Amino acid sequence: MSDLQRLLKESWTLVEEEQDKLAGYFYARIFLGRPEVRDLFPVTMDVQRARLLGAIVSAIQTVDDPERFDEYLRSLGRDHRKFQVVPEQYEVVGAALLEALRTFGRGDWTPEYDQAWRDAYDVIARKMLAGAEADTNPAFVHAEVIHHERRGRDIGLLRVRPLQHLEFRPGQYVSVECPKYQPRVWRTYSIANAPRADGTMDFHVRALGAGWVSGALVRRTQPGDMLRLAAPMGTMAVDRRSQRDIVLIAGGTGLAPIKAIIEELATFNRTRWVHVFYGARDRDDLYDLPDLQRLASVFPWLSLMPVCSHDSGWGGEEGLLSEVVRRYGPWQDHDFYLSGSPAMIRATLRAVNELQVPPMRVKYDAFADY
Repeated sequence: MSDLQRLLKESWTLVEEEQDKLAGYFYARIFLGRPEVRDLFPVTMDVQRARLLGAIVSAIQTVDDPERFDEYLRSLGRDHRKFQVVPEQYEVVGAALLEALRTFGRGDWTPEYDQAWRDAYDVIARKMLAGAEADTNPAFVHAEVIHHERRGRDIGLLRVRPLQHLEFRPGQYVSVECPKYQPRVWRTYSIANAPRADGTMDFHVRALGAGWVSGALVRRTQPGDMLRLAAPMGTMAVDRRSQRDIVLIAGGTGLAPIKAIIEELATFNRTRWVHVFYGARDRDDLYDLPDLQRLASVFPWLSLMPVCSHDSGWGGEEGLLSEVVRRYGPWQDHDFYLSGSPAMIRATLRAVNELQVPPMRVKYDAFADY
């Protein structure tokens, strides 16, 4: 570990237990210095504070991996174009961040820590700006909802038509804003289809508790409503150069990017076996099982294994996805693609590691709202 990496991680432990207060102070300093920036953010800042801290922690945790660190920050820069951030505002943000860290690091904060964060932020800002400048997509596009369907208790399937072309790869995700119901609040959702000639895009959304955007998309959005979609992000794209067979693992609405990958494979694959493990809590949550079964009947290289974790006797595999994957195989010579909740991703990563699948063959996007 380099001195910079050590100082960043060491200093973060001084403020880690006061993350929410630190984020509140950080935003207060920005808005005091640049009041006009406040209009870019939602009225209620609670969730926005959590997103900021997630970005900071992710940047710190990836600093040991230069390649992943680079891609993460360039993606973050592309994503922040939706807030209409200009280069000068990076200086304001950097100054506010350093002041917040000094304040909550208190007497334990040293000049060495200060310089480490100054150096790290300089790298962060440059990479984010480079990512933003290199993106040929618009910062965001408007998209009309043309179809809305409720599935199960709390899931909505939406089809939208962007008013401008939005280039993406199957497996990627976008930030979505619902201006009619939750203006200036963005949430990330995976695109559930491969690119189409008509440009339409599908999303699978689960309304979680009082989730502002997800609740609006599932319960209130109707055909004719307009959404905003930010630049596509994510690295969970199929490696077309590989000749290895594929394992696709989807939990809940994590099925969306997996389905997009299946659609892409259907356009060129003839030689690679593709095994899909699709899991949910109970049979009612296997909201898209009939269409997956249809795809499996059409393409002889595609096999499907539906799984329920809390529905004894439902008629198929039972248990956690990670447990069921362990029962099959061997998997050492396969490419893996994972999508689902953070808990599901962690459990499955442990399982495939124990099954001796090389880490470089396992792709997933842990994109819990930048």
